[in-house]
Amino acid sequence: MAADSDPESEVFEITDFTTASEWERFISRVEEVLNEWKLIGETSNKPPEKGEYTSGVWEEKGDEILFADFRFSIRHHYLVQEAGEREETEDTGEDSIPVCMQDLLCTNNDFPPVAHCLVRWYGLREFVVISPAANDAVISESKCNLLLSSVSIALGNTGCQVPLFIQVHQKWRKLYVGECQGPGVRTDFEMVHLRKVPNQYTHLSGLLDIFKSKIGCPLTALPPVNIAIRFTYILQDWQQYFWPQQPPDLDALIGGEIGGLEIGKLPFGACEDPICELHLATTWPCLTEGIIVDNDVYSDLDPLQAPQWSVRVRKADNPQCMLGDFVSEFFRLCRRKESTDELLGKSTFEENGKEVADISQALSKLTEPAPVPIHKLSVTSMVHSARKKIRKHRGADESPLNNDVLNAILFFLFPDAKSLDGSEAKASTSTGNISSQSESEDYNLYSQLKSAPSDSLTYKLALCLCMVNFYHGGVKGVAHLWQEFVLEMRYRWENNFLIPGLANGSPDLKCCLLHQKLQMLNCCLERKKGRDEGKKGSPSSSEAAANRTPSDTLSPGEANKYEVAKSWDSWSDSEDEFFECHSDTEELKEGSQESARKAKEETKENPLPKPEGRLHQSGNLTLLRTGEPLYIPVTQEPAPMTEDLLEEQSEVLAKLGTSAEGAHLRARMQSACLLSDMESFKAANPGCCLEDFVRWYSPRDYIEEEVMDEKGNKIVKGELSPRMKIPNNMWVEAWETAKPIPARRQRRLFDDTKEAEKVLHYLAVQKPADLTRHLLPCVIHAALLKLKEEEAAEDVPSGRKAIKQIISHSSKVLRFPSPDDKKLEDVIGQMLNVEATIARARSLKAKFAVDRCEKSDEKEDLEKFVSSLLEQPEVPIVGAGRGPAGTIIHKMFVSAQRALSLAPLEEEPKRPSSSDERRQTGTDFPSPAGREVILRSSVPRPAPYSKLLPQRMYSVLTKDDFRLAGAFSSDTSFF
Repeated sequence: MAADSDPESEVFEITDFTTASEWERFISRVEEVLNEWKLIGETSNKPPEKGEYTSGVWEEKGDEILFADFRFSIRHHYLVQEAGEREETEDTGEDSIPVCMQDLLCTNNDFPPVAHCLVRWYGLREFVVISPAANDAVISESKCNLLLSSVSIALGNTGCQVPLFIQVHQKWRKLYVGECQGPGVRTDFEMVHLRKVPNQYTHLSGLLDIFKSKIGCPLTALPPVNIAIRFTYILQDWQQYFWPQQPPDLDALIGGEIGGLEIGKLPFGACEDPICELHLATTWPCLTEGIIVDNDVYSDLDPLQAPQWSVRVRKADNPQCMLGDFVSEFFRLCRRKESTDELLGKSTFEENGKEVADISQALSKLTEPAPVPIHKLSVTSMVHSARKKIRKHRGADESPLNNDVLNAILFFLFPDAKSLDGSEAKASTSTGNISSQSESEDYNLYSQLKSAPSDSLTYKLALCLCMVNFYHGGVKGVAHLWQEFVLEMRYRWENNFLIPGLANGSPDLKCCLLHQKLQMLNCCLERKKGRDEGKKGSPSSSEAAANRTPSDTLSPGEANKYEVAKSWDSWSDSEDEFFECHSDTEELKEGSQESARKAKEETKENPLPKPEGRLHQSGNLTLLRTGEPLYIPVTQEPAPMTEDLLEEQSEVLAKLGTSAEGAHLRARMQSACLLSDMESFKAANPGCCLEDFVRWYSPRDYIEEEVMDEKGNKIVKGELSPRMKIPNNMWVEAWETAKPIPARRQRRLFDDTKEAEKVLHYLAVQKPADLTRHLLPCVIHAALLKLKEEEAAEDVPSGRKAIKQIISHSSKVLRFPSPDDKKLEDVIGQMLNVEATIARARSLKAKFAVDRCEKSDEKEDLEKFVSSLLEQPEVPIVGAGRGPAGTIIHKMFVSAQRALSLAPLEEEPKRPSSSDERRQTGTDFPSPAGREVILRSSVPRPAPYSKLLPQRMYSVLTKDDFRLAGAFSSDTSFF
């Protein structure tokens, strides 16, 4: 009753024992994941084929699970097998065991070179691993046991027959414990990892004792143990097999070579041997206990007698390759911010007061009487001579580029430079101009990369700047060479010298912008030369005008498009049509219809003017009004344009909008070329009409049809197309405005002086970073051609495939005006990998003396062997130690061992003939760097009446590491 009177004493704690604990939640989560991955129930697989673990595809999928606040990662690893090999079975029988237990005894995939460590240790094709996330570790023994028991419960609850492992201790130790359960059977996976191995376990006899004691078979006579052994030997000292790559001599300057590198060529190859080590694995695949002896006193395991040899090579990590360094250093210039003036200081002409005086007097000297013809003296010639004087006064240390180097590069870029100082006849001709590129592989490549032809000036300039940046002065050397290049362009413009190494014609929009600018400058030079020489209508322009006649294949309604880009769609409001011509709209507005009518009246009163500017007669066409022959006029060529000018023009036209007024103004701005052609046509054909012009210029807009006259005869009657009949359309308006003026007296459609000065200014203001951006496609183009050349010489299939991928990738990256730096770095990195691959192939061919092999069959086998070493993780040697490759490898080890012992080297290692001599040949090889042993057996455990189950133990012994991985199966039916 006292308790009832005290309310504070009536406090009870209620514990709900039905609530799941963290341990139970963890088990439940594991079961859920196994169900999601469909790993529940029994599965039956065919035994894996030989080598399938290496050649097959391994996949994995993962998830995360929590044990309280501790995060684990669970991953499922499995070999992808062909459809139909894995089938669910309903009735497997009493004697069936899980697939993983069957894999323990399979010998088809011992020692796979590339696989998960658990695959190599246990021979499994499918398993699940639970490991701590991040850098955590499960070190406590009690926690390990708790996790292992959780796994066991989850496997039992779900019926999963896939083995499940738990990673314990630090991750670098790769310690796993696990379990696999089947109907009445269980396999425990255990592991031992030691730093120091006991002496009794360094040979086969001691390992057999461990295996037998662990099995604990109650039978009096144990079944024989199946044994597989592999010894691995490492060759690091390549005696008599030096790396053939010679480093460039940076101090050399011989002929056309600078620094041991020919001008215009790219270096190639690794500066160090890209092959570090050769690993020889000697394998005894199927041995039975009692056949061989291997203990601390004697061993029958002679590597020369091993039935299987296989080799792998360890490649150098990130080998230094010259082509990759060459391109990478040039790409780094993109991040520089300095201008040419900042790098070189003040202008070259301001460094010496005397030369400044000479330059300041340049204009006055032009006006003074001179004994030489005035055309031989110009501002640029004065600048050119002053620059030569400055070079003499400046010391060698003051200039980023040595004069000999600079002159060699300039003569390489401008092979006609020597003739420029000769007679004027030589100066007036263009030397070294390249012809139009054919549809070759190189053409397709430079058009894909938006580079330049491989024999063009732009391409050569890119290689020279790349070489100067790497070998001669870095960014300052680049700025110096570019300054000289710009001065050379100015000199050629002032003196009417065509630029060599550029194709004739308008700028090629498939090339980089800098190449287009140089082509534009060359076009200006051609126009200027033709004008200065008094050729008002050059043959080239006349031929272009003749070719302007459209073909008869054009449909009446579509816009006429010609090779010279002269077309007209005045009535169309489409904003997608831009034309390669500029016009002065104010000039077009000056001509009114009233003035045109006055011109007609004057023509009626006065006789027809004398025709001017005729090229040749246009077939049998005659003028409709006068009946005179119709002549094709000499017309102005259209203005060439680069892609940046086209972009500017498109922006201006787009800003006019879509209104009727804007469309009309846009059409008038595009009519300058049409108006010029109309004026030329009127001058060449006095008395002509618009119909005559249309018949020549756009024949599809003049419709002809046969009709019957009054007498019944067929006559041809023609009329303008419906679009030409639109009142006040631009064609009619332009025709009424046009005056009969021949092309030579017209306002120039293309102002070559203005455009040339714009190009020269554009070149002068380029920073080294801008220049690098322009020329990087050319450098990548050159690097790809070099890779293709070297790959063809070495015949590396993997390199050939990689080059195709690089071309595809780089063409997508360089398609944009400002490619992403990260993507460019990826392209350069891919080229570096291919270069390293080709260098490895060259190194292996030198080491295996492929080129010195006299027998064609052996040479072919060695070439295939070397190619396989580059592409496969491990390559078997045909004939083991007695095959051609095995003999060479044996010699390598003999040379290395005798060099190590300072013994004289014999020409040929003698083949042993007796067992005693074979024991002595063990000195031909060093001690094995790795000893791997697999022991297998099937015994009943844990009682004599238990089911016969597979047992397996794997052992690996290296210099500082010893590991035992055992899989021991037990019958759980009665235990």
